[in-house]
Amino acid sequence: MTTARSLMLASTSPYRRALLSRLGTPFAVESPRVDETRWPGEAPEALVRRLSRAKAAAVAERHPGALVIGSDQVAVLDGEPVGKPGDHDRAAAQLRRASGRRLEFLTGLCLLEADQGREWLEAVPFAVEFRPLSEAMIQRYLEREKPYDCAGSFKSEGLGIVLFERLAGEDPTALMGLPLIRLIRMLEAAGWPVL
Repeated sequence: MTTARSLMLASTSPYRRALLSRLGTPFAVESPRVDETRWPGEAPEALVRRLSRAKAAAVAERHPGALVIGSDQVAVLDGEPVGKPGDHDRAAAQLRRASGRRLEFLTGLCLLEADQGREWLEAVPFAVEFRPLSEAMIQRYLEREKPYDCAGSFKSEGLGIVLFERLAGEDPTALMGLPLIRLIRMLEAAGWPVL
């Protein structure tokens, strides 16, 4: 690792910031300011890959010597993306639909070293199988946690864990929005060892 380089997180997500902080390596945060609209017919995996790269590229353009992390996440049910609900009614509808079912998450991860022309890009899967949820459970959960800014309408790192039957995937941090296991490998490949 050269001391001239800096590590940047292209995100305003407090969840991603908290996850990256776990690694104990210095980093800066900057909003990527990109349009996150899904293109017509765009597959969920293509969407998270495109947006992760676009976020990293937007910040790299303003900080050409930096090593930039971009990430994006989408929840998928019946092959269609499930976004951030934004409010109580939409969150309740999402949880009703997910009750007793499996929700797939795809988290795009891009590490970009633009001035060297190097890029690492992946889509990391993770799945959540929901317990059957009663209306009372849904309402109590939403009143307590208010996960309106979370894809799928829950916070797995919080009370949301009570909604699940099981979790499946290689990297539990992928479910929270930044797959640290994959990111560590990317950072090492870029010459930025965490340990």
